[in-house]
Amino acid sequence: MRINPSYFIAGLAILLIGGWFFINTAGADNGIDTPAAQDEQVEVLPSVVIRPVTAELHPVRLTTYGRTVANREVEVKARTAASVVSTPIAEGTYVSRGTVICRQDVDARQAVVDQAKAAVTKAEIDLTATRTLVEKGFRNQTQIATEQAALDAARAQLTQAETELGNIVMRAPFSGVFERQIAEMGDYLAPGQPCGLIVELNPLLIEAELTETQIGYIEQGQEIEAKLASGETVTAKVSYIEAKANPATRTFGLEARVPNSDRSLRVGVSATLSLLLDEADATLVPSGILALNEAGTTGIRYLDADNRVRFAAIETIDETPAGIWVTGLPASTRIIVEGQDFVAEGTEVNAVTESGTASNRTSPLASSVQK
Repeated sequence: MRINPSYFIAGLAILLIGGWFFINTAGADNGIDTPAAQDEQVEVLPSVVIRPVTAELHPVRLTTYGRTVANREVEVKARTAASVVSTPIAEGTYVSRGTVICRQDVDARQAVVDQAKAAVTKAEIDLTATRTLVEKGFRNQTQIATEQAALDAARAQLTQAETELGNIVMRAPFSGVFERQIAEMGDYLAPGQPCGLIVELNPLLIEAELTETQIGYIEQGQEIEAKLASGETVTAKVSYIEAKANPATRTFGLEARVPNSDRSLRVGVSATLSLLLDEADATLVPSGILALNEAGTTGIRYLDADNRVRFAAIETIDETPAGIWVTGLPASTRIIVEGQDFVAEGTEVNAVTESGTASNRTSPLASSVQK
């Protein structure tokens, strides 16, 4: 029987297709990689974003923080008991030393002064008469001493009465700003109760704290730059440094004086004090990339020439809005700015610069970053 050639060709095709499926199925079951499977097993490295940086010469500054305070501020207090009858100065007014801040009611104090004056006059007359009688022999010499003692007592009473009368007037103890009116007209003030607050603003003081490592760099009389939160940059002179550290904070108090003759600088403003110490090779890096190694040391992760992760312990020497200046990194290197928390030291990685150019083989993550 003659076989139709078309049947023969169809059967051969079926055998070939079945054999191809059999070979692929057996290869998959026995762990044999086909060319397609081999293409899928390309090594995928973890990807990080890096930034090339170079060290440059940067000033090394000692920096500490504080606030402005008044050179002096005093509550002007009553020295006698009476009602307030006058408050002639408005709050915020600059007053000179001796200016009347508050005045109390005179009451009977003037009458007491007048009575004391009359007593002094009588004692003076009695003393003069006694001396005349002693000279004529009508009185004993000791009578003069008695009259002199009476005169001295009368004069003391007059001084006391005049002082009490003067105490009703409260004056500024120094030149400054009348900051706050505490007592109002009609208030009754006992001795020691305040009437108003006087603040001396020239010079202005800046108070700050120095750490144990900073204390050795600053000395009394040294000039230091101060940047105020209100926008001014001034030069202050160190006027006082505590000799004993605060037991709780282990810091030393510092005071620096700033001229403020126009009273433009305010009290209570935050201040950043800085002192130029030296210059050093430093690198500007983002503040958010700092990391800790297994020992708890603060540093930065970067890549070596083989694209392996390395760790450098760093020291911050300056802080700016653009980032922080640090020492400890190689002079020229590639710091990891993204993904540094997910790679270990010594790990080979795929590095992608911030501009999107991969510096090693491409991984799926790197491709997505490039896109």
